[in-house]
Amino acid sequence: MKPKLIFVYNAKSDIFSGLADAAHKIFSPKTYQCNLCAITFGNFGMHKEWKSFLELLDCDLEFAYKNHLPKYELKGIELPAILKKDDEKTEVLINAEAINSCKTIDDLKSLILDRTKRTDF
Repeated sequence: MKPKLIFVYNAKSDIFSGLADAAHKIFSPKTYQCNLCAITFGNFGMHKEWKSFLELLDCDLEFAYKNHLPKYELKGIELPAILKKDDEKTEVLINAEAINSCKTIDDLKSLILDRTKRTDF
């Protein structure tokens, strides 16, 4: 099985949380809690540049929210995070600190490419 990247947003997946997050990003973007969301999504959906980048990655992708985290049997990880899942285990590939240091889509893309080159992808 090819490794899978799992993008875990520091947000909940329900409709009310989605609406609150959208408003938060518009009215107070500097205090928004999910830099992964802030960088990769605009007010009306995923940025085209990000979507194109994801399509070029040679692995399976999954997108999850903090209320989905128990499914991966990982406890105590700070979000947002990018996980790597293979046949044997699920582990943090890119932690919140690294994601939060990214300011642009290009920063995030470079980080992902660097980490996937240094691991078994």
